[in-house]
Amino acid sequence: MSTEVAIAGVGMHPWGKWGKNFVEYGVAAAEQALEDAGIDWRDVGFVSGANTIRNGYPGFVSGATFAQALGWTGARVSSCYAACASGAAALHIARSQILAGFCDVALVVGADTTPKGFLAPTKGERGDDPDWLRFHLGGITNPTYFALYARRRMDLHGATERDFARVKVKNARHGLENPNARYRKAFTEEQVLASPMVADPLRLLQICATSDGGAALVLTSMDYARRKGLDVVRVAAVSTVTPTFPNTVIEMPNFATDSAAAVPPPATTFRDAIARDAYEEAGLGPEDLDLAEVYDLSSALELDWYENIGLCPVGEAERLLRDGETTLGGRIPVNPSGGLACFGEAVPAQAIAQVCEVTWQLRGQAEGRQVEGARVGLSINQGLFGHASCVIVRS
Repeated sequence: MSTEVAIAGVGMHPWGKWGKNFVEYGVAAAEQALEDAGIDWRDVGFVSGANTIRNGYPGFVSGATFAQALGWTGARVSSCYAACASGAAALHIARSQILAGFCDVALVVGADTTPKGFLAPTKGERGDDPDWLRFHLGGITNPTYFALYARRRMDLHGATERDFARVKVKNARHGLENPNARYRKAFTEEQVLASPMVADPLRLLQICATSDGGAALVLTSMDYARRKGLDVVRVAAVSTVTPTFPNTVIEMPNFATDSAAAVPPPATTFRDAIARDAYEEAGLGPEDLDLAEVYDLSSALELDWYENIGLCPVGEAERLLRDGETTLGGRIPVNPSGGLACFGEAVPAQAIAQVCEVTWQLRGQAEGRQVEGARVGLSINQGLFGHASCVIVRS
């Protein structure tokens, strides 16, 4: 049985700080995706919403929220939350509905309105909530969290602050021609390194902002796409794996004990397993990729992803970057959209937005940032506390 479904339409509301209700962003993205697909809203049989936890009850039931805003049609709905992996989880649910034969057309939508500054836990005293604990017990805001990963890379693999600056310069250059990007400005390495230190070794220009934005996909069965004569690309795999015990790269706030002291470490680390699972499902490997959209919460974290998705052996990401292999025109462009460096975080939308970018690239529609001859693309990110997100799309 084939596990592929078609991406018939994609849509996006530009990222920024617009001060509007998140529903507006989601509806705008959904309407674009439906128009792109040439499919009427009334033909959608399933709506899969990626939740936002910052926007009240409508954000917790996003599938129904978007379905109501677009106009009730009796379609089935689902709403899910998986932190930064929410968009991929929503895509996975919609794909499953199609493959199970419950519908031929599904709409996937995620949108967010974010607060000023870094994302913080919801209010209240909750000592059993790991998100609350990492802020209140460890004082670990997101920039601090990113900095710990960066320091780890420096200690293990000899990465330098200049390497991290190179990632920012590359992504900023890629994002210049992206009309949906919030930040469209080129930087030099010296400008990045002169920006204020936020969490050593990461500086202001190396940490993604919080943003408002929305993204949407229209998925169909392959049979439906053929019947309608739709020009589509295909979702070849979706990975939502969880860690294998023991998870040796410890997630905050679980920093007191490394279980690998008593239990042998798994053959594959969590982040490596995210892409591995997708490759196995798609019957593809890293050598088949033409581009990748990876989760650059910080410019340093992008280097880890190079190794996690198999672009190079462990410890060689810096060489890949320095040799220009991950820039447009290189062997395997990474974040041709500009990544989170240019977009910022709109949590339930960002994994969907990554798939939108890969789709545009495979269609040859990424004007100004096109990866020539792209046929296979991968998107990947990680939600806190064991949420994986990897999608492989092929033409």
